[in-house]
Amino acid sequence: MGKAENNRKKLRKMLESGKTIVVPGACDPISALLVERAGFQAVYIGSYATAAAGFGMPDVGLVTMGEMAAYAKTITDAVDIPVIADGENGWNNAANIWRTIRSFEQAGVCGIHIEDHEFGKHAPVPQILTSRENMVQKIRAAIDAREDINYLMIPRTDAAWAFNDVEDAVSRMNAFTDAGADMVMAAGLDPNVLAGLRSRIKGKIMITDTPGRSVADEESAGADVVLYYGFSLYAAYHGVKTALDTFMQTRNADDIKQVRGCIAEFENFIGYPEFSDRAKKYGLA
Repeated sequence: MGKAENNRKKLRKMLESGKTIVVPGACDPISALLVERAGFQAVYIGSYATAAAGFGMPDVGLVTMGEMAAYAKTITDAVDIPVIADGENGWNNAANIWRTIRSFEQAGVCGIHIEDHEFGKHAPVPQILTSRENMVQKIRAAIDAREDINYLMIPRTDAAWAFNDVEDAVSRMNAFTDAGADMVMAAGLDPNVLAGLRSRIKGKIMITDTPGRSVADEESAGADVVLYYGFSLYAAYHGVKTALDTFMQTRNADDIKQVRGCIAEFENFIGYPEFSDRAKKYGLA
């Protein structure tokens, strides 16, 4: 059994524990490795971080299915913990969504979320969601397409985020569960709001993090998985920006102790000692 299959079983077992799983988002393989090193149980790679870190673009539907699946594979290849990935709106209708599902499955991810958001995400423009009926058909097709039954199908609704319509969000999520989803996702659902709705939502639920709310808030609200989707991306942006601004001002890189002082640690972390050991083992050093 391969790494992906083992990790899918491991993720399912985590979900069965009933404990809230906090999943930081990675923005590249290094940040994914750091998520793993910090002791988190799983890592997430979303379109928000892929568009920004992989292509220097906003998350407005510009990244293709092939690009997203390939970027997800760089994350699954780097780490030994389960990876949850973003499948956008599936890029295809129900008849053709099998290709999306298989592409991410072959990339080694353990679960993929497919959303009902068609246009406007993250931007101050008119928001468009596909119909509940269309999503149900996509879910049925996605479940039929997977080869590993432990590969999680996670339909997502943005009704609460895009329109502040929690009633529609609950209705959609329950329809998704009835269609066979392994878990449902509600982007932008505040834990304080979720707490009052949790008993009405069937099955497991995944949410995104909410500024001003803690993990304790998310746990008490009954969230099964919380995606801190932008965490690594924002940390990287802040760290690099701060270091470069300081360097521009002082003209001396030694003034940024955190940069000069981590070189040896970084090279150990990224695998240079392992390369040296292999070189010696095979007579190259």
